[in-house]
Amino acid sequence: MMPKPRSAASLFLTSLLLFASAGCKDAPGKPKFTAETQRPDQVIDFPTLYQQNCSACHGANGSKGAAISLSNPVYLATAGEAAIQNATTNGIPGTLMPAFAIGKGGMLTDQQIAILARGMVEVWGRPSQLQGQAFPTYASSTTGDATAGHIAYTSFCSRCHGVDGAGIAAKISAQHSTEATGSIIDPAYLALVSDQSLRSTIIAGKPEDHMPDWRSDASGPNALAMTDQQITDTVTWLASHRIATPGQPYREHP
Repeated sequence: MMPKPRSAASLFLTSLLLFASAGCKDAPGKPKFTAETQRPDQVIDFPTLYQQNCSACHGANGSKGAAISLSNPVYLATAGEAAIQNATTNGIPGTLMPAFAIGKGGMLTDQQIAILARGMVEVWGRPSQLQGQAFPTYASSTTGDATAGHIAYTSFCSRCHGVDGAGIAAKISAQHSTEATGSIIDPAYLALVSDQSLRSTIIAGKPEDHMPDWRSDASGPNALAMTDQQITDTVTWLASHRIATPGQPYREHP
């Protein structure tokens, strides 16, 4: 018996199904394997990790952010990989720096935190430029004296930050010009930074804002860098301006 010839409608339907099945893999909107987003804990490249977790506060390239510049070679040389890894893991209590480790409530694995710390040192560190320098210690091991700190502040810091730390207005002249600086004894500012942050800023400076490091910008045979103790004393003097309730006075409740 000869098979019945297929109808035109049947042939059209078969062709339509074959076409549809062949085109499913390229259907609009269907994600390709190479374009799928990685799980957060699978990201292990430094640029992506830094951009996603650090750049908002520390700047897109490690500088010019609200927080300390992580691309500053002097900061990296004094802090080192271990201290950066510890701060990223545990955060800094009393400041806006949160803990990033999963075990501390964050979203990064130990491996990712290690990649971040190592990446900062390897990408932004400049050990050859700082070879032979005698750096102050990253953290102080001695007790500071506020009175001595005020003396050290006057010698090394007052020219830019004012005699009392309240800042100076911009000055422009034909011979010299200075930018305005804000108060570094403002209780609201001091409530946002730790003593370690103050120390790190004094040691490393802020080159993006023309602030010199602990060696100051003095020159000549009598130019002196700040000693480790002078840095500790200056931090103590600055910290002495903290108050328990910074900002506007709070309303009293009955």
